[in-house]
Amino acid sequence: MLRKKHLLLITGIMMLLVFGAGTAAAENYPKAKEFRIERSMPDHAKACLECHKKESPGLFADWAHSRHASANITCLDCHQAEEHDKDVSVEHYKQYKRSDSPYGAAKYKVPISAVVTPKDCSRCHPDEVTQYSRSKHANTMEIIWKIDPWLNKGMNSDTERKVGCYHCHGTVLKVKDGKLDTMTWPNVGVGRINLDGSRGSCTSCHTRHRFSVAEARKPGACGQCHLGPDHPQIEIYMESKHGDIYTAFGDEYNWNAAPGTWTPGVDYRGPTCASCHMSGAGTVMTSHDVTERLSWETQAPLTVRPADFKPFPAQNDWKVERDKMKTICLQCHGKAWVDGHYDMLDKVVEDYNEIYFKPAKKMLDTMYEKGLLDKTKFFDEDLEVEYYELWHHEGRRARMGAMMMAPDYAWWHGFYECKNRFNRYMKEARHLLETGEKAHVYKDFPAATGNTTKPVEVFGAK
Repeated sequence: MLRKKHLLLITGIMMLLVFGAGTAAAENYPKAKEFRIERSMPDHAKACLECHKKESPGLFADWAHSRHASANITCLDCHQAEEHDKDVSVEHYKQYKRSDSPYGAAKYKVPISAVVTPKDCSRCHPDEVTQYSRSKHANTMEIIWKIDPWLNKGMNSDTERKVGCYHCHGTVLKVKDGKLDTMTWPNVGVGRINLDGSRGSCTSCHTRHRFSVAEARKPGACGQCHLGPDHPQIEIYMESKHGDIYTAFGDEYNWNAAPGTWTPGVDYRGPTCASCHMSGAGTVMTSHDVTERLSWETQAPLTVRPADFKPFPAQNDWKVERDKMKTICLQCHGKAWVDGHYDMLDKVVEDYNEIYFKPAKKMLDTMYEKGLLDKTKFFDEDLEVEYYELWHHEGRRARMGAMMMAPDYAWWHGFYECKNRFNRYMKEARHLLETGEKAHVYKDFPAATGNTTKPVEVFGAK
């Protein structure tokens, strides 16, 4: 009897070993990634997925890895339109007349919009879209058309605007011959004016069709547009201690924490653009309005409070917003550190305004009053360019470098260059004043052919 029990025990152990070894081996086999279409999906949605799975597999795979797919949100939920909508894709109707696809049949026909807009996203994300609509991002087309001489003076071509300015700021979408006008599309600019009247593009930061929250949290999402000589935030960030920490430890951050739960010290060690300007921490709530938490407009020619920025006055109190940002800072820094940083920032703003910008602006106005500079155009005289780059390039770098704690940008790329630019500018201006000589006008200024009519979609018909 005892011997029989021993035999059973040994047999059982051997079976466990074999089963366990087999399971372990199976776990090491590569698994094919597969998305199984849910039975509860409507036939139209299945048709979209099956067709795109074949026609655009990269697009399909991106969606299949998204939270949308996990929640059974399909192409149809975002792209379906009403028959009378302005942004219905007439071209897409041809897909339902194909003989080479089982889904090219009239029974699957449904109006589709190629452009998914914040208005569409608001069906599921109403708070985020409302916040975004208040931001400078969503309203940047209105802002640049109010202040930018490149547009208002027609000093660049429509093609240059399309591939440059509008790539980030957004186009005014138009339809031509039943298709999206190629001079306005493709585009995912943050201030895009959509055919349904909404402003902006959520895919500026959450690129389709993954719509990843992790992507939007990383500095690279902002660095697509916030870079270069005039607003080098990504370069400034990477130079700063915050950027250094991200470089060293970024691969350890929990980028995929659920929205609204991303916590400093728990999910990440050093902040990114999003964690300071958008994500929640402490008592500060998450927001898609990047205009919040700002206490200065450091991108403006003369640094002013956000509520005093005439092209787009913020509807808030800068003191309240500064306290919000300080609360974010206090998650990792002591009060003396945070207060000291803001005291120095205020001093930088005062120095820039009083020592550099105001004297330069006063001299420019004098040149125009005396007829030594021509107001007809802009950028076609050296002093206009010197004045513009003083605030638009070096002046921004000095202020933004100080704000984000990047000393090389605050000094060498900022105030050092401000001094050189200011000296050249004032020397030439005083020469014209003393001699009465008019500034040289570049008669052959190239590609100054851009349309100077403000878009009616933004400003209405006059």
